[in-house]
Amino acid sequence: MKYSILLVLAFFTIQINAQELFVMTEPASNMPTGAIGVRQASMLTWNKQGETNFHAMPEVMWGVNKNWMVHATAFLNNTQDQFKLQGGSVYAKYRFFSSDDLHSHFRLAAYGRLSTNSAPIFQEEIETMGMNSGYETGLVATQLVNKTAISATVSYERALNNGDFIFPALQSNSGLNYSLSIGQLLHPRKYTSFEQTNINAMVEFLGQRLNENGKSYLDVVPSIQFIVNSQARIDLAYRHQLYSEMSRMATNSVLLKLEYTFFNTTK
Repeated sequence: MKYSILLVLAFFTIQINAQELFVMTEPASNMPTGAIGVRQASMLTWNKQGETNFHAMPEVMWGVNKNWMVHATAFLNNTQDQFKLQGGSVYAKYRFFSSDDLHSHFRLAAYGRLSTNSAPIFQEEIETMGMNSGYETGLVATQLVNKTAISATVSYERALNNGDFIFPALQSNSGLNYSLSIGQLLHPRKYTSFEQTNINAMVEFLGQRLNENGKSYLDVVPSIQFIVNSQARIDLAYRHQLYSEMSRMATNSVLLKLEYTFFNTTK
């Protein structure tokens, strides 16, 4: 009887959270306590000059408890004409507010990222998730109502020197990031088992404004997401630049994410 109750509760939690697993941003909700996830993000980028690059970002995630989760990520790319390890980052998120209703919930969380990178600095855009050494700290709010999830973030990001590559003195070394993510559960219309495949469609808007010179950009990212057996996840997204006033390594990209979660691995 106890096992059955836990199974029902776990099923409810997994399916609810499945609707707010955004592709480009993290929601305010956390992965289940004691769970460990492994993720591989593969991204092909290109710009208006026709330059293309391939990025791979393997990642390990841990649900420490209901309020804390941590990530560790490695950055590999071929921006220097050979595919190699360029750096990595650690990320932590703390959920500090939660309000639950029968068919909805609201979450607030604070997060931080610390990154190191050895790549040359070619762009004005600040991106500590793969291109810049530095740090990012911010807030995220997520609202789930029935089958629709909306999440918004705002963060401060600061770039440092990339090893021997000194950050250009004439560029802004900090920026304000903002995002809006909207996701909709398309399938199934009614849950009957763990084995049902979830299909989520979403669109995300990602922007940045540099603090010292006011330059900014805004991207739109439509994507489709599949969650299989409540454990495996497949994301496919296309990122398109709507406008930009700054130099960037990539103005468009295609992203494929593969993820698997192991539940109850730690106590």
